[in-house]
Amino acid sequence: MSKSPFPGSTQVDPRNLEAIFNQALAAHRAGQLDLAASLYRQILSHSKKQFAPRHLLGVIEGQRGNLAEGVRQISKAIKLDPNSADAYLNLGRMQGELGELSNAERSLRKALALNPANPLAAGNLAAVLRRLGRFEEALACVDAVLARESNNVIAIINRANILFDLDRLGEAKAVYQHALSLNQDDAQAWLGLGVTENRLKNPEGAVAALKRAAALMPGSLEAWLSLGHAFETMGRHDDTAAVVERALALNPRATFAGGMLVFARNSLCDWSHLAEEREACLAGIRRGDFAAVPFTGLVLTDDPADQLKCTTLYAQAAATRRPKPLWHGEPYRHDRIRIAYLSGDFRDHPVTHLIAGMFEQHDQGRFETFGISTSPSDSSAEHRRVSTALTHFHDVHDKSDAEIAALLRSLEIDIVIDLVGYTQGTRPGILARRPAPVQVNYLGYPGTMGTPHHDYILADPTVIPTEARQFYSEQVVHLPGCYLPNDRARAIADRTPTRAEEGLPEQGIVFCGFNNPYKFSPEIFDIWMRLLGQIEGSVLWLRSIKGTAPDNLRREAEKRGIAGKRIVFARRAERIEDHLARHRLADLFLDTPHYNAHAGACDALWAGLPLITCLGTAFAGRVGASVLKAVGLPDLITTSLADYEALALRLAREPDTLAAIKTRLAGQRLTAPLFDTPRFTRHIEAAYTTMWQRAQNGQRPESFAVERLG
Repeated sequence: MSKSPFPGSTQVDPRNLEAIFNQALAAHRAGQLDLAASLYRQILSHSKKQFAPRHLLGVIEGQRGNLAEGVRQISKAIKLDPNSADAYLNLGRMQGELGELSNAERSLRKALALNPANPLAAGNLAAVLRRLGRFEEALACVDAVLARESNNVIAIINRANILFDLDRLGEAKAVYQHALSLNQDDAQAWLGLGVTENRLKNPEGAVAALKRAAALMPGSLEAWLSLGHAFETMGRHDDTAAVVERALALNPRATFAGGMLVFARNSLCDWSHLAEEREACLAGIRRGDFAAVPFTGLVLTDDPADQLKCTTLYAQAAATRRPKPLWHGEPYRHDRIRIAYLSGDFRDHPVTHLIAGMFEQHDQGRFETFGISTSPSDSSAEHRRVSTALTHFHDVHDKSDAEIAALLRSLEIDIVIDLVGYTQGTRPGILARRPAPVQVNYLGYPGTMGTPHHDYILADPTVIPTEARQFYSEQVVHLPGCYLPNDRARAIADRTPTRAEEGLPEQGIVFCGFNNPYKFSPEIFDIWMRLLGQIEGSVLWLRSIKGTAPDNLRREAEKRGIAGKRIVFARRAERIEDHLARHRLADLFLDTPHYNAHAGACDALWAGLPLITCLGTAFAGRVGASVLKAVGLPDLITTSLADYEALALRLAREPDTLAAIKTRLAGQRLTAPLFDTPRFTRHIEAAYTTMWQRAQNGQRPESFAVERLG
């Protein structure tokens, strides 16, 4: 008879325990976990110091989700046999699931010490190191597996995942493709490839890969949400909504899904269920769910407290892998203050249209300016202008966050200006590495960043009143007048197109609303339709919109008793000069409350088109008021929707009054602060100088106001 695995039991014949153990193993292999656990416990009640049943009982507890109990049982088993690589492997896996990452690392390293050739131990250790943000070490673990098993698809995918974490996106893509060459049906490889293609700004490739991933694993939230993000990037909001609905069916609290659906509905002007979906998303934010990304939060609500909560949740999620700072407090000594502008929009884009003139006006004797471009050049005139205006220009679109941060540190940048924020192309990992003494949120994103590494936000007293500073994680710097830069050198085409060329009626009031459709709401649309109903022959002129939004808006107009043909959608203008010139065809620009026109408001006023706005509660809804004050037309600011509607109706009915306003605008356009680019530049340079001086003196960032220059 062979030796029993259950020595030391005096109460029960060890051969009976061996039979019970074999029965337990059979039940375990058959997935009968409750029966197997009961049998293991029966053995242990008679013979407590037995490694195998104790270890396997721990494994079962882990399989049943009782991770803490599983860890307790396996820890007891290891005391009985401290040389079991499998026990340390299973212990490390459970500790990792519990979030006990340091303990998991120790256990898995012990497993590898006992069995260096175990790919599961190496793979699990790599996963733990990834979660700890130690990506290079994780990569070494995976490479050790691949050195033994070069075609191990799981290890290959893990390697690609880590390369993605390191922002080595081109390499990650190639490795995912290698995994797929070995197994065309590997869903994780398709998912990783799709997410990588999205980050590489190839949404078409992302959609193709993510569709395959979702087909292979239809229960994967990540696959559906990533596909929704790819569609959103492409502006295919109909597809976004359909895909996100699939995700929400799997989990009504899926990360960022509620916000993505609301943004898609807004962009489509599909208001059929918008109120319920919006409230569900807001409820999620208020209870602490990752219900929406920060930009969607601006669209979702005009309550600055809710916006701050949304942004803070997002920033906290991103901070789970907070890297070490690159700048440690050492002062720089330069002849000029070094200012770096970080942006993915140095191209034909509203941010560049606004700021290019300011770049050209910088005092090169006092400031050394750097452009840090995170997107490829579009060969546009705007890109050429910016790259020429700045002292230095760096195209870093193919660099990782870590590499870009290291560049900023090596250049000894005094102040980094984040012109992106949480808009498309956001790269929060760059400034999270603290590459500069002073880091500023400005222009691209009209809200707080919610991070400890954005020191200041540049604003003005209208967009962020003093009493609203509590809703911003940054220190608030008030510029005189309007915080928006403007370019007084911007050309407007000499030729104005005819109304017929733009599809407009020859006679009648043209209400212009060149805002993005995600800023529209049923409430403001009600007002616009009432205006059309009361002003005979008038039309609403909107920007070119993709997807089903035009049909939805015309349908909504018909519901309100207005013919759909009275909404005219502008053709796409190839040049900004032509777009500005066609504003001359309109009579009045109707702003969107809650999220105003920003660059679009400046376009209208620069082209001579008056704008009326309704003062909102949060930053994004107060920009219209800021620009109107700065151009000398404060009488076009209203404080309620009723007053907004009444003012628009009065101006449409009183052509002489409207003409007088246009004359005023034409007379003061070149003298008002809004378009005084040289003076604006001196103001912002004064702000930079104060920030720099505080940093040089070792003082903490503090809110302040820039004194108005004569």
